[in-house]
Amino acid sequence: MEDRRIKEMAIMAAEAADDKKATDIVILDVRSLTTIADYFVFCNGNSELQVKAIAESIEEKLAEKGIFPQNIAGKGENRWVLMDYADVIVHVFHKEDREYYELDRLWGDAEKILVNS
Repeated sequence: MEDRRIKEMAIMAAEAADDKKATDIVILDVRSLTTIADYFVFCNGNSELQVKAIAESIEEKLAEKGIFPQNIAGKGENRWVLMDYADVIVHVFHKEDREYYELDRLWGDAEKILVNS
């Protein structure tokens, strides 16, 4: 997939999260830091129910464009849902878990593409 389409996929995921009132939405360009993915999308909800709704919104919006995850982990607990779209990895956190794991800090050298509080 070409770079522009991959970035658009990350933005679509962030917009779908925003549709469900996710907070602290950040897209990180990690291409120069890892081979795992090109972009990470981080966002959080304030409850397990909201985390679930955010993850479902992202999955539905991308599926409408024919984009499906290779894997989704954490759907049962809805504290940290990790959605692997190969070139884009989406992390939907419960606010407390995001603060605990501090993945944003771990990837702090990455360029921020989009930030939404």
